[in-house]
Amino acid sequence: MTTFTIDSENNVTAFGTPEEAAATTTTPFDTFASQKELTELAAGWPAERLVAIWNSLAGVVAVESFKSTRTAVGRIWTRIQSLGGAAKPKAAAAKPKAGKKAKGSARAAKGAPAKAKAGKKTTAAKNAPKAKKAAKAEEGAGPREGSKTAQVVAMLQRKGGATLPEIMSNMGWQKHTVRGFMAGAMKKAGYTVESFKPEGGERTYRINS
Repeated sequence: MTTFTIDSENNVTAFGTPEEAAATTTTPFDTFASQKELTELAAGWPAERLVAIWNSLAGVVAVESFKSTRTAVGRIWTRIQSLGGAAKPKAAAAKPKAGKKAKGSARAAKGAPAKAKAGKKTTAAKNAPKAKKAAKAEEGAGPREGSKTAQVVAMLQRKGGATLPEIMSNMGWQKHTVRGFMAGAMKKAGYTVESFKPEGGERTYRINS
């Protein structure tokens, strides 16, 4: 199932699967895989953000406002479907290259991952190299002090960990954003996060020491 992510700068990116989206994205983001999920996200956004998202999409005619949130969501969802279609062929194309037996195909195989990744980026393509460098630096030196990752790590390192509602409240995220962050950014940062739900309690996360 094609999964879309949108970051704080309103960059929209399409991925072939939810797992790929979670593993590839290292900054706070929202994810959605249907028009209904996008509508739920948009309910908490100011009208100006919907205008900014639409105007950032390639090939659209810029607007100053939408008649309603429903209209904005409908137009954005329809427009980004071409992005979702572009993500799937690229992911599948990498397989035959990897399966070649001839030694001479080694160079082509090495180039395959780069092409696959480039095809999935949308408005965030120009920022991709910087994001990768930042991710590598963060992995090597641990979360930057004061960053979103550092704040979440501090909460999860407490003896009792942190509940899902607590993380949502402190970080200003929604449920799927928290889940994606735990599966993606935390894993890439080298942390093993335990998720459990006490009887009668809320979903809780903590870092295994």
